[in-house]
Amino acid sequence: MHAVRYLCMIGIRLLDEGCRAARRCIYCFARTTCVAITNVNSEDPTLRTIWFLVSGRMCSKHRGSTTRYLACWTTASLMLLTYGTVGEAEAIKVAISQRGFWDSSFVDFATRQGFFKDEGMEVEPFYTEGGAGTLDAVMSGSVDIGMSNGLLGTLGRFAKGAPIRVVAAEMTGASDAFWYAREDSGIKTLKEAAGKSIAFSSPGSSTNLMVLALIKQAGVDAKPLATGGAPGTLTQVMTRQVDIGWSVPPFGLAQVADGTIAIVAKGSDVPELANQTLRVNVARLDVLEQKRALLTRFLKIYARAIDWAYKSDQALEYFAEANGVALPLARSTREFYPKEALQMSEIKSLDLTLRDAATFKYTAKLLEKKDVSSLFDVLLPP
Repeated sequence: MHAVRYLCMIGIRLLDEGCRAARRCIYCFARTTCVAITNVNSEDPTLRTIWFLVSGRMCSKHRGSTTRYLACWTTASLMLLTYGTVGEAEAIKVAISQRGFWDSSFVDFATRQGFFKDEGMEVEPFYTEGGAGTLDAVMSGSVDIGMSNGLLGTLGRFAKGAPIRVVAAEMTGASDAFWYAREDSGIKTLKEAAGKSIAFSSPGSSTNLMVLALIKQAGVDAKPLATGGAPGTLTQVMTRQVDIGWSVPPFGLAQVADGTIAIVAKGSDVPELANQTLRVNVARLDVLEQKRALLTRFLKIYARAIDWAYKSDQALEYFAEANGVALPLARSTREFYPKEALQMSEIKSLDLTLRDAATFKYTAKLLEKKDVSSLFDVLLPP
């Protein structure tokens, strides 16, 4: 709320002619105050409530006792102070995996378009390298919600007793990620990756699951290695610290185009990942219990930003500006993320993820859906 503007409006109103009663009677003062504020926002339900409460009792008490006057003053002051508290923007702290990805840009889009401001919300974003980094931020209580966490790692934490809840799906399918090698490495496919190091972002991330599935499908003894974010991974590949790097658009596409690197695998090469929810949005249990309404509002605004980003080319302009890329490359990036893959209401192919969690030792045994039912508390149901 624009508190300074309100105070200025109130001051002008009180100095205006005809306000002598407002100096004598708290009812008139409160009515005058509400008139001033409602000139700024006449649709605010809290202001309308105060207006009716006050206007209904004007103004037969000018000559009331001092005790009655002070009681009236106290009551109306509390009403107005309560309004001031309610009217302030609610803050929410958000951890977001991998800055610069298309699906990590929706909070920025919503902020720049004023979607959060429209709903009286102020977002404090915090970017991580994904996977365990995002989950650690959530579990430490330093943020209210963590966006784009690998479901594999989330299941692993939950199985060990972490008080964590999945509040929305984030990405279904593996259309975004790809793996590459230096053009002069001699590696053209994963079949040629025996004994080679192959990157993923961080333990428990969606790229961790993808790379394990790719290695299993190729039937080679490659060595998975956590390398952090996509830009840093590219540096490690080009300096020969890592044989096969991972990325998502727009990172690496320019190097693919100029022949510096060559794509050797894609997440979409594993057919069963196509309809599997790989990334989710999470909150700590106590935060969810205390701020359920706030988190629900946040996710609704986030969903609005996704819809807008696929309807407006201004989203491409924002993305290109933020990442220092040309508009055509931004458009190509969006094509790696089908809008339907970003649905938030359903955790798909959970049985496959439970199998993967056991296979890759994220859980001590194969869990059934009933064992993890309390993990899921989706705030935006279908």
